[in-house]
Amino acid sequence: MNILKSPLGRLRILSLVEALSYLTLLFIAMPMKYIWGQPEMVRVVGMAHGVLFCIFCLVLLQAWIAAEWKIKVPTLIFIASLIPFAPILVERWLKKEEAKFDQLETA
Repeated sequence: MNILKSPLGRLRILSLVEALSYLTLLFIAMPMKYIWGQPEMVRVVGMAHGVLFCIFCLVLLQAWIAAEWKIKVPTLIFIASLIPFAPILVERWLKKEEAKFDQLETA
């Protein structure tokens, strides 16, 4: 199955891309601004991260509706998106959930 066809698959991919943009902002762009005085990278990466974060929130809402989660799961996923490296753990969990979701869809 194509990973982008499933709401949970899209959430998995987008959460990792958004996490990568967040890590780039924190560990590359911010030091360039505050240590080396080059704020241009923060503008570019910050804008990309902001757009990706907004899309992530929409995809999270879509997955929430499709998977029929209670409020706890999307809240924890959202909080994890704010913590560096936490989306890696969420992606592993989502991969298992996606397998369950796919089995329910095909049954």
